[in-house]
Amino acid sequence: MPPKKVPLRMCLGCREMRPKRELIRVVRTPAGTVEIDPTGKRPGRGAYVCGQELCVEQAVGARRLEKALKTGVQSETIQELRREIERRAGGV
Repeated sequence: MPPKKVPLRMCLGCREMRPKRELIRVVRTPAGTVEIDPTGKRPGRGAYVCGQELCVEQAVGARRLEKALKTGVQSETIQELRREIERRAGGV
């Protein structure tokens, strides 16, 4: 059997290609809300950020997250993203 293909996605902060499982997915749902997607399987338009605070700052500061999702991102969602990064860092 050939080796399984690992899906890669680009981090919006550092612009590096990484395995999808290592990244945090932010999704714009069909209802238009922007949420963190811990499963990586929710329907909607997705954008990815790796688990570093600097990458979140770059993605938000350069408005890359808003451009990728094609909608505005509220500060509550950004705070939730930071909490998710802290949670993942504490779990390692």
